[in-house]
Amino acid sequence: MTLTELRYIVALATECHFGRAAERCFVSQPTLSIAVKKLESELGVALFERHKNRVQLTPSGEQIIEQARKVLNEAKRVEELAQLGRDPLTTPLRLGAIYTIAPYLFPHLVPRIRQQAPNLPLYLEENFTHKLREKLLAGELDAIVIALPFEAPDVLVRELYDETFVALLPEDHPWSERERLDPEELEQIPMLMLGEGHCFRDQVLEACSGLGSENNLITEGGSLETIRHMVATGLGSTVLPRSAIDPDHPPKLAKVVPFNPPVPKRTLALAWRTSFPRPKAIDLLCDSIRLCPAGR
Repeated sequence: MTLTELRYIVALATECHFGRAAERCFVSQPTLSIAVKKLESELGVALFERHKNRVQLTPSGEQIIEQARKVLNEAKRVEELAQLGRDPLTTPLRLGAIYTIAPYLFPHLVPRIRQQAPNLPLYLEENFTHKLREKLLAGELDAIVIALPFEAPDVLVRELYDETFVALLPEDHPWSERERLDPEELEQIPMLMLGEGHCFRDQVLEACSGLGSENNLITEGGSLETIRHMVATGLGSTVLPRSAIDPDHPPKLAKVVPFNPPVPKRTLALAWRTSFPRPKAIDLLCDSIRLCPAGR
């Protein structure tokens, strides 16, 4: 049994598909398949049930995969402990962020980190919350920026800042000259929203009662920037986090209108594994993120 084989079965358990698991491990599908069969033969138990287009864990497989994850995390811990002998701000740091914060945070965070720790390489990734959670627990990411609430075993969470929401209306909309809106009013007008899987969508629906009904939800977009462009065409209105609005470059053909109190908001936080041995890197991240425009 090798760590490589354990990585293969964990990847297969995560993807439930041989092809995707092989891509995740950067090997060919036959290589991964042979290694999984070899390990099953060595253990004397089937870890997966094979179906035509997918695989699923057996009861024994579920227990073994859980232990395999722990073993891989401990192996990663050995590597990280070795890094403690070197400068913790020179070893690459792998940071993830949700889709609705990464495009607005990273452009400001990178130069700030570069200034504070010029020898710290950053690997950056944006993804859905559940994907970032998986990668954090698997040791593929060191820390992630997410919106609360967020829970995961053996993970520490530190609040960063609260971010308010604003409405974005077409510039010729009857409400575009208003100073403020009530969140509940949005159920009266055509709205554009992010698709399923985005936590920001859920936060907006919770904050703006009645929003998202069949009567006023026109379409769904894959990103806030795509939705912003559709608003500019007059297709409908939307809700954005404050960080998506650049005060120096206001949206073209659209108008930003704040909300009346209590203003809808979300709380962003940094999460990392309890075993991560580089507290200086975590402190640097938190301090730097708070100093970015979105965190002020």
